[in-house]
Amino acid sequence: MSSSNNTRAKEDPANISEDEAEMFDPNDAAEELQDDGDAAMDSGSEDDAEMGEDEVLEEIALQNDSSAHFDLHQDSIFAITQHPTLPHIVATGGSEGDDAGGIAYVFDSTPVVKDTPVLPEGWQSNPPELTEREGIQPLFKVEGHTDSVNALSYTLPRGEFLVTGGLDGKLRAHMAAKDGKKYMFLAEVQEVEEINWIIPCPNKTYPNVFALGANDGSVWVYTAVRDKDAPLQIVQSYFLHTESCTAGSWSADGKLLATVSEDGSLYVWDVFGEAAGADLTQGDSGAYVVGLTANDQRFKVEGGLFSVAIAPAGSFLVVGGAGGAIKVIGLPRLSSEGSTTATKPTQGKRTGDAIKPSVGQAGVILADLQAQGDGIETFAFSPPPLTLLAAGSVDGSIALFDSAHRFAVRRHIKEAHEDFSVVKLEFAKSGGGWLLTSCGMDGVVRRWDTRGGTGIANSGFIQEWKGHRGDGEGGGVLGFVQGDGNRIVTAGDDSISLVFEAPTA
Repeated sequence: MSSSNNTRAKEDPANISEDEAEMFDPNDAAEELQDDGDAAMDSGSEDDAEMGEDEVLEEIALQNDSSAHFDLHQDSIFAITQHPTLPHIVATGGSEGDDAGGIAYVFDSTPVVKDTPVLPEGWQSNPPELTEREGIQPLFKVEGHTDSVNALSYTLPRGEFLVTGGLDGKLRAHMAAKDGKKYMFLAEVQEVEEINWIIPCPNKTYPNVFALGANDGSVWVYTAVRDKDAPLQIVQSYFLHTESCTAGSWSADGKLLATVSEDGSLYVWDVFGEAAGADLTQGDSGAYVVGLTANDQRFKVEGGLFSVAIAPAGSFLVVGGAGGAIKVIGLPRLSSEGSTTATKPTQGKRTGDAIKPSVGQAGVILADLQAQGDGIETFAFSPPPLTLLAAGSVDGSIALFDSAHRFAVRRHIKEAHEDFSVVKLEFAKSGGGWLLTSCGMDGVVRRWDTRGGTGIANSGFIQEWKGHRGDGEGGGVLGFVQGDGNRIVTAGDDSISLVFEAPTA
């Protein structure tokens, strides 16, 4: 009824026509109707009514493919490492939360296999109560860091020491027992404000050596020894990077150390002086064999460099930076692994069992690659005799290059981790060398056959493992270790480390 009719009826009920009288009760004529606006429709139960207007019920499908888990970290796990001779022994480092310092744990990643319980008669109608799987218990807890532990490593070749580095700038070392289960504090030093990364040196002549990069651009090389007076000894220190040192890589023989920085510079350090003895070094100090900076327009990468890797044969390296830029740089050839004495020949030819050192194409930009659209976070080289280079990008893609054929793009897996950054790539040691493992900020671990021809759209996809939160919910995978490739242990941004069985056969 319109407001005008309502007013008219209230003023004079006698004016209502017979037709209107059939539709209108005269007793209601004097009642004034209040306009309360639109009434809300009944949208659900009382429980639904208690929810806020902006709250939306969403069905979440949880999937956990892990065989075991470690969940004692209180915040993100930033770093993970594996004992070199006891691959089931794993160490993780992370944060304990805001203003709560950092922590690292050592644990045995071997899943506990329990006997199948004997079910009582009639269990179908009265099934036993399900119990939550117990988490792995730690073997050792590394304390003493006042900020996040974001770098850690066992030393090579036997894992005699576990070293940890934090955003507090502290470097702490513990001696490890032969079984990897007991640890004794060795020493603590601090030379920088923040430690970005730690990597062990594989040089068999110099055991228990490792390098670290800092936020001030400095690079430090230490050796750990069982000496009460000087347990952590500085081998070398370098100060040519002008901004944060973002990544480092040892050559396969452990004689050269390559580092990159946000300032766009690359240096390949002659840590043990072998190149200097062959007059292959550069610079006033003679400390490096290759030095390239953003002042060279051919090498310049806007936004800086964030990843570096030296090829297994040691003849070149790759650096990755912002915008998907990849540069391939030649390296000098030093003596073979079996020769510890360098001589200076006119050409790099083989004499007996030793390869004589030569400058060759050291420092030459051999290739400039651009297959991906965002920063290059990680590299991985396939084991010889294979010649593949894998690059993981912030755009979520993986690109495969063939270094034996002018770095031709063999495959570009554009949605390897959808739109989430690829954090780490690593070829499995078993499985013929073709199997590539990847993890990303989507919280998923995936494995690929780099020969292709399988999986989604012939990408080579084989399998994936889920269990981390991921999908932009603060639960990405920040790293993993995989031993020979048959078991993968992760470091999760959701504070969980998961163990996945991943047979390579």
